[in-house]
Amino acid sequence: MSRSCLQIAPSLLAADFSRLGDEARAVEAAGADMLHFDVMDNHYVPNLTMGPMVCEAVRRHIRIPIDVHLMVEPVDPLVPLFAKAGADIITFHPEASRHVDRTLALIREHGCKAGLVFNPATPLDWMQHVMDKLDMVLLMSVNPGFGGQRFIEGTMPKLRAARQRIDEHVRHGGRPIRLGVDGGVTLDNIGRIARAGADMLVAGSAVFGAPDAGGGYSEILSRLRTHAVEAVA
Repeated sequence: MSRSCLQIAPSLLAADFSRLGDEARAVEAAGADMLHFDVMDNHYVPNLTMGPMVCEAVRRHIRIPIDVHLMVEPVDPLVPLFAKAGADIITFHPEASRHVDRTLALIREHGCKAGLVFNPATPLDWMQHVMDKLDMVLLMSVNPGFGGQRFIEGTMPKLRAARQRIDEHVRHGGRPIRLGVDGGVTLDNIGRIARAGADMLVAGSAVFGAPDAGGGYSEILSRLRTHAVEAVA
């Protein structure tokens, strides 16, 4: 996968929940590559957010892919519900699944791309035996559960290690795997994050909380993309 195909995914968790449809349309119109959809269950993580019905409602407003990030336990019962609701990508935390390989297969069987999410203290070893079933690896650069947190710098060496594993996998004929970072991504650090190996950047507060957004997000998305692309040029 070419690093020039860098993608930015605004996280709906930071949007105005009283007008999610409007917010989703606004970031699509502003050039977002996909919409990141955070699902929290107040069990695996200490918060409660959106379910399949909200995903289905948002799906009617946009055409860009919806990237559903399941911060739930158990995972498998929600996979078919979100696939039916319009998810294009479903990612989950390996600790939350009894059988990671089976969950990945289940996601793909329901017509979605599949991926794993790694918390700051979760080792990358979970990737080792399922690389052939991965479309995405997402590294959490904050502890999951709440938006607006500060980027954890310890993510950087882990990001470089994940990039190396993926590149090695592809060099040996493996499927392309997108590498994302989620949490605390801002204008100040997005360049460093892209340079370290990320080709998908999830940004919540940096987009929806931009002081000059004014109901449109073109300027902030353009600035984020420019910072990231220039860093890897």
